[in-house]
Amino acid sequence: MVRRNDQRRAALVDAAIEVLAAEGARGLTFRAVDAEAAVPVGTASNYFANRDDLFTQAGARVYERLQPDEAAIARQRSTGHDREAYAVLMRELVSRIASFRTGYLALLELRLEATRRPELREVLTQRVRADIDANVAYHEASGLPGDGTAVKLLILTLNWLIVEQLTLPDVFTEAEREELVTAAVERIVGRG
Repeated sequence: MVRRNDQRRAALVDAAIEVLAAEGARGLTFRAVDAEAAVPVGTASNYFANRDDLFTQAGARVYERLQPDEAAIARQRSTGHDREAYAVLMRELVSRIASFRTGYLALLELRLEATRRPELREVLTQRVRADIDANVAYHEASGLPGDGTAVKLLILTLNWLIVEQLTLPDVFTEAEREELVTAAVERIVGRG
């Protein structure tokens, strides 16, 4: 029987994210999650039907935690609608995502694991597609320059910059990363 203490479940899923980031998908076991969450052995197995369930819930939780808070959304809505405002928005996005290092690394592990787990692939595909659609819709409603294709190209470009920053942080300096984000916006969105 799967337990329903939502606070405990969230703590276990957060522990699973930490295990994924540190040990990879092969290291994600119920015992490892129990140890990371500092709960008695066997606790995670009471909350998740199987490892697939744990993988799926960890993926959903990463995306939940990567969402901007209400203050960030309000700040974004109140800024200008030109290319420079867009670049500031993208730099904030890269910084916010990179600040949740373990979550993003766990997400990379989940994406690799999704190549072997059809259920996880389906969940991640739906979530990523929904996020892309939401970003395009937000962009179109915001009045920022560029179109839906520009949004998708920026997502792809900035994702790899984030991977670089989290896995090989000394390849680019912070100043170079800022310049690259600005250049990506200028070149992908255009000067309009």
